[in-house]
Amino acid sequence: MTLRHTRYACFGALAVLTVSALTACQSSGTTDGSNGGKPVVGVDYPRSDTDFWNSYIKYTPQYAKELGLDLKTTNSQNDVAKLTANAQTFISQGVKGVAMAPQDTAAVAPTLAQMEAKKIPVVTVDTRPDTGKVYMVVRADNRAYGEKACQFLGTKLHGKGKVVMLQGDLSSINGRDRTEAFNDCMKKNYPGIRVFGEATNWDGAVAAQKLQTDLTAHPDIKGVYMQSSFALSGTLQVLKQKGLLVDPKDKKHVFVVSNDGIPEELKDIGGGQIDATVSQPADLYAKYALYYLKAAIDGKTFKPGKTDHDSTIIQVRDGVLEDQLSAPLVTADGGTYGGVSSLKSDDKSLWGNNLG
Repeated sequence: MTLRHTRYACFGALAVLTVSALTACQSSGTTDGSNGGKPVVGVDYPRSDTDFWNSYIKYTPQYAKELGLDLKTTNSQNDVAKLTANAQTFISQGVKGVAMAPQDTAAVAPTLAQMEAKKIPVVTVDTRPDTGKVYMVVRADNRAYGEKACQFLGTKLHGKGKVVMLQGDLSSINGRDRTEAFNDCMKKNYPGIRVFGEATNWDGAVAAQKLQTDLTAHPDIKGVYMQSSFALSGTLQVLKQKGLLVDPKDKKHVFVVSNDGIPEELKDIGGGQIDATVSQPADLYAKYALYYLKAAIDGKTFKPGKTDHDSTIIQVRDGVLEDQLSAPLVTADGGTYGGVSSLKSDDKSLWGNNLG
């Protein structure tokens, strides 16, 4: 490597560097997991193919800076093998803590065990591991997502009719929680509504194909519950093809509820193309994942109970606490549905209306 090349890789280099020296120069941290007094933490992004997770990715460095943390990042692309490899990378970099959002909540257990053995605290975001210990789970109440969607659709359909539930992935605690809660709520409160549950593996193309099949077989379907905004584009396309993407006051309108609260959802609610969403706090996921990593590094501990940021910490099982952040129902009118109050889609407190 020439001097000219090393100038770009490591500013101020005055001699030819070895590969190991160059690596040390480019690393933002030191061997003790700090960078000029800033603790170095690792954040694994679970994927970058949805608007929600891209928003989370955008917020993360902002809050790392505010909290005085130096950041290492990887992207596991919805692949648990890549997550395992990324965790090894973080260990080799000497990070003091790791935030991750494992999409397969069963298969992550060996990685968590290794982190525990290395005394590296882990915060999981959005998902809760089926087994293993973590310092904190930062998540909203995903059963409430399904219940809020159920109450909205049940109210709009006056307790009768047919709805399609486009499930996420049932290997994920989120997919299971949302599915079970939606089904339980419908059975208890709206037994006159028939639910067609469709597993989609969080795949928009699969969701669109299954929705189209259901609408062809049951053209009287009047509601759709999308467990995430991954299905938004495909759902709207299918409804348009079927001549069902019409104003909410039109008798042909199919009521659509989503989960996430991305800007596009809020825009579509305002435009009458979908009807509601549950705003999953991408900004607060980033903020409190890093907040709890810093707390772990500082040796702080937490107990179940109310927090100072409008949430509740619960004990899920021995060794696992979960901070359940607020996730409001969002509608066009800000009304109340089945006892569930909602925010208007143009409410400025929603992160989806403040994403730059």
